[in-house]
Amino acid sequence: MNTKKVLFINACVREQSRTRRLADCLLSGMSGEITEIKLSDIVFPETDEAFLKQRDTLIAKQEYYSPVFSLAGEFAAADVIVIAAPFWDLSFPAALKQYFEQININGITFHYTEEGIPEGLCKAEKLYYVTTAGGMIYSDEYGFGYVKALAQAFYGIPDVIQIKAEGLDIAGADVEGILKEAMLKIEDLDVK
Repeated sequence: MNTKKVLFINACVREQSRTRRLADCLLSGMSGEITEIKLSDIVFPETDEAFLKQRDTLIAKQEYYSPVFSLAGEFAAADVIVIAAPFWDLSFPAALKQYFEQININGITFHYTEEGIPEGLCKAEKLYYVTTAGGMIYSDEYGFGYVKALAQAFYGIPDVIQIKAEGLDIAGADVEGILKEAMLKIEDLDVK
């Protein structure tokens, strides 16, 4: 029997991250092998012309097992994906965007049909997006919406679920109460 592969993409940077607390609650209910990618530990290559030429040459030769594509291969092979990303400046930390630039690989995470439409190659059926915000998240369009669009339109991951706790830094907020409410919602999810 194959063990379920859970890929945890951790875009949290604070030691006492509230987003990480919610992600840990979610992950504690999951079975399978959990692999964490802590984005703050990765030095991403600069996406300049030289990098793009190297990557395009490897793609043209279909050398998908090059170390350049290790993050993309890991993402494509995961059965479940959990992304923990605090809500910053109407979006998420820049390291998560850099991560997407590394995994958005034609031939690994997606390919184009003859009509030029992206078609997903990822194994995952579910992606959980965990976020917290000091203020209110006025629109899910920028952070979660971007991730959902990539997951569904490019990677072929049909079920994209957002878990959020917001208003945590508003004067008088019951921070623990807000987090507990989000954790109760997590417990209601079928994540086994």
